[in-house]
Amino acid sequence: MPDFPEKTTQKRVDDWIEAHLIEEDEALLRPLRQAVEYDVPPISVSAAQGAFLNLLAQSMGAKRILEIGCLMGYSTLWLARALPEGGKLLSLDIFDRNVRTARENCEFAGLGDKVDFMCGPAERSLNILVNDGVAPFDLIFMDADKVSYPVYFERILHLSKSGTVIIADNIIRKGEVVDPASTLPAVRGINEFMRMVQADPRLEATALQTVGCKGHDGFAMVRMK
Repeated sequence: MPDFPEKTTQKRVDDWIEAHLIEEDEALLRPLRQAVEYDVPPISVSAAQGAFLNLLAQSMGAKRILEIGCLMGYSTLWLARALPEGGKLLSLDIFDRNVRTARENCEFAGLGDKVDFMCGPAERSLNILVNDGVAPFDLIFMDADKVSYPVYFERILHLSKSGTVIIADNIIRKGEVVDPASTLPAVRGINEFMRMVQADPRLEATALQTVGCKGHDGFAMVRMK
């Protein structure tokens, strides 16, 4: 199917941004190539979005990062590269292949000592972390199945402290989130997540629409007061 003109333009603009500002080395290109080889849909963050996460983590001075959904490890690499000496990133994914591949990619990038993984359903992994009383995280990136965003978010709040920033990806869904008649499970999950954010007085938040090679989407940014 040919690209629509607006989508072609969005891709060209993303290419322009990357050509001017972002350099992807072999370590970053590796998980993208593997996704193609494994016939994984191209759902990783874009290079511009990965660089945004990296700069955000650096600007915060984040030392402890939690990622929900690693896929081949592309966003994991961007986040792990922002960590200072002694910093740690913990990434959760349900699929053994994803965890295995992302771990190998972190090792290839020289970041193996900064990244740990937990394999299994994210709800179970988050429950383990909460029950074990692990120290709160500085930055949390949520990029897993949207149906479960409310469940993940409830657990995430127990792993947060004052100043923790939570980024929730893919919350616009081509604008479908504003359709009150939508019965799509992902849309309903995102709307419930947004209601939870709105109702919690401990939180301050915003959300931004994005366009680009990933289409029309967006992310929410939530901060624990």
